[in-house]
Amino acid sequence: MQHDAIVERHDNVAPIPFEADAPFLRVIGELPRELNGTLYRNGPNPQFDSPGAHWFVGDGMLHAFHLENGRASYRNRWVRTPKWLAEHDAGRALFGGFGRKLPDAPADLTDGGVANTNIIFHAGKLLALEEAHLPTEIEPGTLATRGYYNYQARVAGSFTAHPKIDPITGELVFFGYNAAGPLTPALSYGSIDASGKATRFERFEAPYASMVHDFIVTENHVLFPILPITGSMARAMKGQPPYAWEPDKGAYVGVMKRSGTTKDIVWFRAEACYVFHVMNAWEDGQRIVADVMQFEEAPLFPHPDGRPTDPQKSRARHCRWTFDLSGNTDRFQQTYLDDLTGEFPRIDDRRAGLKSRHGWYACANPKLPMFGALSGIVHVDGNGRRLGHYLLPAGDTISEPVFVERSKDAAEGDGWLLAVVWRARENRSDLAVFNATDIEAGPAALVQLGHRVPDGFHGNWVGAQ
Repeated sequence: MQHDAIVERHDNVAPIPFEADAPFLRVIGELPRELNGTLYRNGPNPQFDSPGAHWFVGDGMLHAFHLENGRASYRNRWVRTPKWLAEHDAGRALFGGFGRKLPDAPADLTDGGVANTNIIFHAGKLLALEEAHLPTEIEPGTLATRGYYNYQARVAGSFTAHPKIDPITGELVFFGYNAAGPLTPALSYGSIDASGKATRFERFEAPYASMVHDFIVTENHVLFPILPITGSMARAMKGQPPYAWEPDKGAYVGVMKRSGTTKDIVWFRAEACYVFHVMNAWEDGQRIVADVMQFEEAPLFPHPDGRPTDPQKSRARHCRWTFDLSGNTDRFQQTYLDDLTGEFPRIDDRRAGLKSRHGWYACANPKLPMFGALSGIVHVDGNGRRLGHYLLPAGDTISEPVFVERSKDAAEGDGWLLAVVWRARENRSDLAVFNATDIEAGPAALVQLGHRVPDGFHGNWVGAQ
């Protein structure tokens, strides 16, 4: 019943019941003329209420803010997945959480995909992503749904919502968990070249079935974190939580050379923790360094017996993982860089997998539950030291901040941060534009919407082509 608890404590989780176009939005301040393109955001927005459904499984809704020559427009559309279409035709919910059909759903209905977590642009295609299904292709201007995209039938099964694009080669690297079916310990791994052609796709077994939300890619390595939000078909069959927090399983991270194969994975161990999101990672001689947002205990998921996790420990903090590749130890180091609660870390993506000097994340009020209280932005340097800290007025909340460079050849960090802000008193949202290296000055421009954009997950900027 966690979902109900979330809605009670926080007013911007509930879905909006409409699709809209707003061709001319009011701008406070001045939009930088170099910002020409579209910020696409994705998040859960259930078409129908499904009792007890987890926040993570609401139908995907895309929100597009188009900026051009100082003007701004907005459009939102549901992703018309097979699940959304079937429920739309039925006029009611047919699925509960994590692909579970409701008892009165038609027998031939099998696809509970929601495409609600991220939206990326690669090799000329705009793709809405979640973790349990293939990417869903979206038409950039209209946000119309074109259907699943399987790379000329060379990719199958689950596909992460957090693929990584190599800034040097343009290659997209991805994985999928539950690769041998729901709640199984198999993972897939693959790559798509810059032209959109699948170049590899293979499967391997992890130490246990885990919810693997994000992974780590450096110039020459891929790392797969297997952390103890565990999946269990036996639990699911008994009506217990399909995903639950089992810290006794410990934390594993598999390290593989990008030029190698999944047979070469070396497993490192550490104390139990959970990470939804990776800021960045890079190689430093015989070490790999990865900056992540680490929880001591997972939020939003109970223990196997249904008990909640400890809210004091269910908050993420900026943490550095270090892996020694010289073979001296199979343990990896975990070092917190700050005590501030935060989530949704981003960098200048031109430094993805390489040593970076700038990072940003949404920070939270530690007195309030984790995801319901993201109320500011932190700017950090390459060692996690705070360079800037901006807090919203009390009660307002913020989405993941997305970095947009000023130009292709601008220095790292020279550009803007775009973030959607919910104004609690007015119950509507703004798109806030910050100077990325001076967030303390507050937004340089605000694009004002007449309605709210519910709390969502991830977004990306696509420059005018």
